[in-house]
Amino acid sequence: MQLIHESTDGIRVLASDVDVADGFLAQARGLMFRRSVPDDYALAFPFDGPGTRSLHMVLVPFPIDALWVVDGEVVKTKRLAAWTGLGWGTADTVYELPAGTAAGVTVGLESDGQL
Repeated sequence: MQLIHESTDGIRVLASDVDVADGFLAQARGLMFRRSVPDDYALAFPFDGPGTRSLHMVLVPFPIDALWVVDGEVVKTKRLAAWTGLGWGTADTVYELPAGTAAGVTVGLESDGQL
């Protein structure tokens, strides 16, 4: 599975290795207890529908970029600091990526998890 972002500049692969946190425990753990993630990695959090989704960086020792997505459209991006970062927004899917990966991702344009 790949995470692809379409913008006015074209199509860009944000991650070619996407894990899906599809259960309660996987979503609760997120990226906690990992030392790092590869540059081409994303962790996807799919939900049944749009709602307020929060992220925390407790026990995550590296910064990340987060994308909140509704129906394939990016509605919010945020860089979260290691250990202390917090973020929330409305989403039906949230993606966590290595810091810097979401540079240039524009709110209102498509991001799509593609097989």
